[in-house]
Amino acid sequence: MRHRVARRKLGRVTPHRVALLRNLATSLFDKERIRTTLVKAKELRPYAERLITMAKREDDRLHARRLVLRDIHDPDVVKKLFDTLGARFATRPGGYTRILRLGPRRGDGTEMAILELLGSEYKPETKDAKAKAKETAKPAKGEKADKTEKKDKAAKPRAKKAKGEEAKA
Repeated sequence: MRHRVARRKLGRVTPHRVALLRNLATSLFDKERIRTTLVKAKELRPYAERLITMAKREDDRLHARRLVLRDIHDPDVVKKLFDTLGARFATRPGGYTRILRLGPRRGDGTEMAILELLGSEYKPETKDAKAKAKETAKPAKGEKADKTEKKDKAAKPRAKKAKGEEAKA
């Protein structure tokens, strides 16, 4: 019987399972969005949310940082967790992540999911933003292009001529 047994084993021995959760949490905090199996995402959610709650602590930040460093071994990710993510979720009482189901994986049919932190949703560019980006990339009609662009344009025909001469010889 499985009375009072809370966690999934994920088909791994305990040290491997702990390492898996640590690596998934590190990737989640670094990229703010990861694609994994649904079961791993469901198992990672409480683990990651506990770490975010520690990062929100105001009373004993040094101790909290050391507690998080036990699980997240990348100092840059811990810095991001405490500086940006802790500040982002400072007023939120919990529920920092979202699981989006993707459907079965093509190879073995395992249910896949995206686990993302709230506030890091995908926002496609609008047509106005694309137009502004195009305008800033191109010089205006009256302006001259940079000297480096002229050099690059001049170098390309020479290279083609050199290749053409080799082909004739």
